Amino acid sequence: MRRPPPSRSDDVRTRQVRAAQSVARTAAQEVRIIGGQWKRTPLPVPVAAGLRPTSSRVRETLFNWLGQDLSGWRVLDAFAGSGALGLEAASRGASAVLLERDPTLATSLRAVVQRLKAAQVQVQQAEALAWMARAADAPNAEPFDLVFLDPPFDEALFQPALAAAVRCVAPGGWIYAEAPHALSGDPALGLRCHRQGRAGAVHFHLFQRVDAAEGLPPPIA
Repeated sequence: MRRPPPSRSDDVRTRQVRAAQSVARTAAQEVRIIGGQWKRTPLPVPVAAGLRPTSSRVRETLFNWLGQDLSGWRVLDAFAGSGALGLEAASRGASAVLLERDPTLATSLRAVVQRLKAAQVQVQQAEALAWMARAADAPNAEPFDLVFLDPPFDEALFQPALAAAVRCVAPGGWIYAEAPHALSGDPALGLRCHRQGRAGAVHFHLFQRVDAAEGLPPPIA
């Protein structure tokens, strides 16, 4: 049976993923925290398939959106990789949980946390979607104020990850997501897209959970 030819949208999506993978292959082997108590501290970037640390430029934009001081925030970095996002938040005062399924990367993250003496940071070797499902269903679970989602670009995880993250974040809280293509808010999930941008092949987005929330704070200016 002859298969139908791929659609133009399929071709575009394939090119986007390949471009993002190219970025990952040429990524620096070290990134630096850009703000807070650990400003300019280097973070190693181990060689690992699909590992693509968020660039300094994108992190600077993101924390301009969120604010520079995250004291008192609870943050989940669901696909931690190098830890650039979660440790950046912790450097600015947040407590953070970093999830990483790859044992080598998880070991590297634990070494970094130990070197920083970051008692407010936990590293757990875990598969992100399963961990978020368990956390959301746990009795008396305390929601997060911010969830980072930067899954491997060659895996179809973006929508499942958003659906899992929205159950872990507090009403009015934030979900940051990177993808090789633009994402949009999902009213069915109770998410609105507050800000979005693009850096090369990477599209980045800041969503806010707005469902069933009373007295939400005004959007970040």
